[in-house]
Amino acid sequence: MSITNPALPDAPLAELQVFAAVAEAGGFRAAATRLGVTPSALSHGLRKLETRLGVRLLHRTTRSVAPTEAGARLLATLAPALAEIRQAVGAAVAAARTPQGQIRLTAPRAAAHLVLMPLIARFLAEYPRMAVELSCDEALVDIVAAGFDAGLRFGESLQADMVALPVGAPQRFTVVASPDYLACHGAPADPAQLTAHACIKLRFPSGRLYAWQFVRAGRVFEVQVPGAFTVNDQAALLQAAEAGLGLAYTYCGHAAPLLARGRLVAVLPDWLPPAEQLYLYYPSRRLQPAGFQALLEVVKRGGADVAAPSS
Repeated sequence: MSITNPALPDAPLAELQVFAAVAEAGGFRAAATRLGVTPSALSHGLRKLETRLGVRLLHRTTRSVAPTEAGARLLATLAPALAEIRQAVGAAVAAARTPQGQIRLTAPRAAAHLVLMPLIARFLAEYPRMAVELSCDEALVDIVAAGFDAGLRFGESLQADMVALPVGAPQRFTVVASPDYLACHGAPADPAQLTAHACIKLRFPSGRLYAWQFVRAGRVFEVQVPGAFTVNDQAALLQAAEAGLGLAYTYCGHAAPLLARGRLVAVLPDWLPPAEQLYLYYPSRRLQPAGFQALLEVVKRGGADVAAPSS
């Protein structure tokens, strides 16, 4: 909490800058030329400052300008302070124009591994003065309130006031199970038969269980599946499926290595919805720092060839 002493007058920074400029230049005309304003504007600003402070700061004649004793004392303290302010402003502008600093991102774990990590690696290789902090979390977060610069989500999860940039190839989902599980229990012929199977369930941080999505006659419908095992992590979900605990619903790209090695088998391929697009989303297009603009360019330039999903 700040406490203002009513006996001490306020002095706006602009008026203090006028005083310092005139005192250092030794006249209104020279100071006006340096600042790109009129001498009368500087004279008016200085009169306002002296009236506000109740102190004469400059002796003025038709030939010269010189600080009074009070003005000299003020200038001795003010000049270094204004120099520091100019340096700080210059540094801020330079930082905004040069890719440097840190970017904070949030993304679901599997999506981060599939599409975001290759782009982050490319970005950091191109811009060694940048740093990236990636928080892998299934929860939908308010990126502004949580201090993130951007997030990664499917389009259906995005708020209307967010700017969205597509990242990578659209991602498809698949239902998988181990060969041993299918040998013992058979493969479901349609989603209705899932009620007779062990299914590995995924729980979101909100507590909601993920409903498996399928398509019938061009329309998406959801199935809340049964199962004795529930996880909150896609990697654990795949490990459980590989171990034969049941059927799992996951990203095609995430399951692709295990499918290629025959450790998992895809089922219900004709019932799965079309691929969905992931988006990098952020709150505004205006005055983005150079580092964030550089990240967006890397995403635009290189995102389409990252993690194309298996069919």
